[in-house]
Amino acid sequence: MAPIRTARLTRDRDEDRRRMERLLARGNLVVCPEGTTCREPYLLRLSPLFAELAAEVTPIALETRVDMFYGTSTKPTSKVLDPLYFMMNPRPEYRVEFLEPVDTMTVADGHGHDDISHNIHVANRVQRVLGEALAFQLTEQTRKDKYMMLSGNEGIVKAKAKKS
Repeated sequence: MAPIRTARLTRDRDEDRRRMERLLARGNLVVCPEGTTCREPYLLRLSPLFAELAAEVTPIALETRVDMFYGTSTKPTSKVLDPLYFMMNPRPEYRVEFLEPVDTMTVADGHGHDDISHNIHVANRVQRVLGEALAFQLTEQTRKDKYMMLSGNEGIVKAKAKKS
């Protein structure tokens, strides 16, 4: 049901980097660095991987507004129902705001572009920009932290082995 092409990431940094670079070579790429959705007005800490792959990123503030049903499961096997729950609302709504591009190449605090602390700085800057646009509170919690608190797993959906 997504209006944009999506690709599943593996949570393996090197493999995800290769996949994202391959997709970027074919054109623009939409990355959700937070990695998940949240029902409350909080923004999880962003992964810095996106800051390594392009000279510029355009943050997009996306907020879901619902009246009755939340389409944001934490249980991996239930995620397939999320779009159905969202559409069951009497007036489901998305608010989308394209924000000013962020230069990922700008050297901050004396760190080079390939330096991990620079990439974390860029990710934190993008998190602040998104938080301000959405009026969300920033957190230090990661996606993994959230899933461990809510459902006792890391939120990783494992592919089922095919029967021979």
